[in-house]
Amino acid sequence: MSADRAALRRAIERGEEEGGRIEFKTRLSRAIHLADGRMESLAAQLRHRVLSGDGEALYVVGVDDDGGIAGISPSEFSESMDVLSLLAEEADAHIGDVETWSAGDGPAEESGLVGLATVREGAMLETDDEHIVVGTAGHVDHGKSTLVGSLVTGEDDDGEGGTRSFLDVQPHEVERGLSADLSYAVYGFDDDGPVRMDNPHRKSDRARVVEEADRLVSFVDTVGHEPWLRTTIRGLVGQKLDYGLVVVAADDGPTKTTREHLGILLAMDLPTIVAVTKVDAAPDDRVAEVEREVESMLRNVEQTPLRVDRHGVATAVDEVGDGVVPVVSTSAVTGRGMTDLDRFFEALPKRASSADGEFRMYLDRSYDVKGVGAVASGTIQSGRVEAGDDLLVGPMADGSFREVEVRSIEMHYHRVDRARAGRIVGIALKGVAESELERGMVLVPRASEPRAVESFDAEVMVLNHPTRIRDGYEPVVHLETLSEAAVFHPEGGQLLPGDTGETEVEFKFRSYLVEEGQRFVFREGRSKGVGTVTGVNYADD
Repeated sequence: MSADRAALRRAIERGEEEGGRIEFKTRLSRAIHLADGRMESLAAQLRHRVLSGDGEALYVVGVDDDGGIAGISPSEFSESMDVLSLLAEEADAHIGDVETWSAGDGPAEESGLVGLATVREGAMLETDDEHIVVGTAGHVDHGKSTLVGSLVTGEDDDGEGGTRSFLDVQPHEVERGLSADLSYAVYGFDDDGPVRMDNPHRKSDRARVVEEADRLVSFVDTVGHEPWLRTTIRGLVGQKLDYGLVVVAADDGPTKTTREHLGILLAMDLPTIVAVTKVDAAPDDRVAEVEREVESMLRNVEQTPLRVDRHGVATAVDEVGDGVVPVVSTSAVTGRGMTDLDRFFEALPKRASSADGEFRMYLDRSYDVKGVGAVASGTIQSGRVEAGDDLLVGPMADGSFREVEVRSIEMHYHRVDRARAGRIVGIALKGVAESELERGMVLVPRASEPRAVESFDAEVMVLNHPTRIRDGYEPVVHLETLSEAAVFHPEGGQLLPGDTGETEVEFKFRSYLVEEGQRFVFREGRSKGVGTVTGVNYADD
């Protein structure tokens, strides 16, 4: 909820004018304002307001006809936004932004809400297939966030990691210079080249990039600090990534964390690029030494390094994946290698997705937005979703699934009418409270009849373990966005480091939606491994 009421005050002081762009509404209801004949009349009125405002109208909701603040309940405000969205769609327009305030001195639940909705000309964004999602990885302080910050803004870094602030979302992260959670960024391309953000701290600027670009590149920036490896695994496993980007600082070189992150990306069959960063901070002979170390690291995991400065961007685009890892040397301070990365991301093809399959999205985060309600955020795994769709969310604590309705969809703060596989979106849901949503839950169509899984069979490979894995071994399993303690029951009673074998994996505390063929990572202390689900055991059997 916005604290600054200046925009609301200006709209009320200007007031409704005949032929003006401002409209006052106490509330909008489906029963009254979408009735036969009324909808067409109100849509025509909205269209007139938008045209009068040179493509933009302001709807003040929760006020009387004379501009007096009345205040309406959060549920009434949410319904009003639903109705306004339908009216806007009928008038070939869309809601671009909504600000809300408490109508009185107390909380909105007691005094009601008043809000200001900006309605803009043109239908909501239609997303296309030219949208790739890149997950970044690498050791702490090797420059992941700084590199991405410079890419999405086109600004050179100040040498102190200034551009990294465009991605961090927690105040303590900015203060300490360390990322502690996943963060997101976006830029794009049109016929004239890169479309970048002028001020990434403004939500509207991200929305502008999404609206203007013909091709989008979204970054899921993960965490490099060892204590937050669990969060990094969530970012690499739980998002529907098209490519991985591993960074290695030229003044430090590959580390244990670098190798671990690279191993996770390769274990998930993800085409990967390596960026040697901070080449301005090391002498040329040290840069050359680190480049050789990177090439050796890749060959040790049976990957072929391809130096972009020798073979060119076009060759790197054609060869990435299938055992080939392009390597590019960069500096966010001097700009070295940044143009090559731009050209690389502009040309990379979208990986084959399950856009035509059944809709599925595992929840990564959830929010409670005043006037909107519960919002579930994540990357769409397969299929498509539209505003108004009837879905199920779960499993809940008891293994059941809850019926919900899609109120609206946002992608990088730009409202869209539909989204498909590979998009990072926030979906406003009707029928569930935000407090009931948990990471690892899933959204699916109501007709899909999902069933909660309490254990599954898997083929696993033990990448590292100090001794051997025995029956009763309890690691944390990372599958899609879920991270849950589980108990292993290996076939034959044990698995040794380097072994590939069969095991039953039993969730320790609750059930989830799991399917055959899904890949996962497991970790406990120094033990790490990867696996593939081969069969499931339902909680209700």
